[in-house]
Amino acid sequence: MTKDIRAAITGSGVFTPSQVITNDELVVAFNAYADRQNALHADEIAAGTYAPVPHSSADFIKSASGIEQRFVLDKSGVLDPDRMYPRLSARADDDPGQMAEMAVHACTDALAMAGIDAGQIDAVICAASNHERAYPAVAIEIQALLGTGGFAFDMNVACSSATFGIQAAADMIRAGSIRRAIVVNPEICSAHLEWRDRDCHFIFGDVCTAVVLERDDLATGPRFTVDSMRCATQFSNNIRNNDGFLRRTRDQMDDRRDMQFVQNGRRVFKEVLPMVSAHIADHLADEGLNADDLKRLWLHQANKSMNDFIGRKVLGRTPTAEEQPNILQDYANTSSAGSIIAFAKHSADLISGERGLICSFGAGYSVGSVVVTRKGG
Repeated sequence: MTKDIRAAITGSGVFTPSQVITNDELVVAFNAYADRQNALHADEIAAGTYAPVPHSSADFIKSASGIEQRFVLDKSGVLDPDRMYPRLSARADDDPGQMAEMAVHACTDALAMAGIDAGQIDAVICAASNHERAYPAVAIEIQALLGTGGFAFDMNVACSSATFGIQAAADMIRAGSIRRAIVVNPEICSAHLEWRDRDCHFIFGDVCTAVVLERDDLATGPRFTVDSMRCATQFSNNIRNNDGFLRRTRDQMDDRRDMQFVQNGRRVFKEVLPMVSAHIADHLADEGLNADDLKRLWLHQANKSMNDFIGRKVLGRTPTAEEQPNILQDYANTSSAGSIIAFAKHSADLISGERGLICSFGAGYSVGSVVVTRKGG
């Protein structure tokens, strides 16, 4: 490894779907579904053998999460009380996949910001919480559509996929095996969300983000040098999705609740918040940094209360909206893409020498943090 080589983030891109579901729209559809289910099972409810489906409300969603709306690839299927999940058209094998199509948009914007051509990219990492298929890798399809060189691969660390992907790309750059990489995070969260569950039907949205990483000495414009990275995992079943290729072998092809996103929210709050707060504190301490050295925190966008808690623990006080920008009120939880949306939309104002920290966390459990410093501009 050449010690003088350092990676830098030189471009970012965000693809946002055109369709929006507001809390009010979501609640109308959910409550219509609840009424139909309760009418269908009226006798069992009266006998105490079936739990009625409770109504949701926009106020409940806002207070529980801070979310006000979400972008999705298809709202008609989600808002159909007889369906309650997206309706995406089938595509021929020779047509671009849904995730790859999203990725091309985000990657094109990131490349434009970096001021480089796709052919200069040596590696594409498609890092996301779910992938459209097992193989061929979605990343290789993205590589072909963009016209990049080198190699490509998929990776999945759930909501931490973006920061883990950044670490993988930066490590390869520092080792000298590549010069440039794109880490792209196409998240179609609406497809694995259980929209019929009041406790979680509002959580997710769809989006795709991308960042370009280059050798710092090759970058010509403003960038964020990657100063330090840290990743950690700890096994937990409290956030889980049991869907997979073994499903049919177990005769489980029916409509099963555990084949979609499932979480024990209370335990996640109790266990993840201390883990993430300690992770960031230890990371900063090992780098000889104080909380006051950070101009900005770009945190995973799962829940406003979680971010507020982590921000207070890290900074030792309540962070300002500028110090800890939130985007989940507009995008909802977008899994691995959330912290990158926050970074892409709230980083241009930093001046040379100012530092920030990108952090994502979630199922696994997993947590990844990246300390960056603005250079130039």
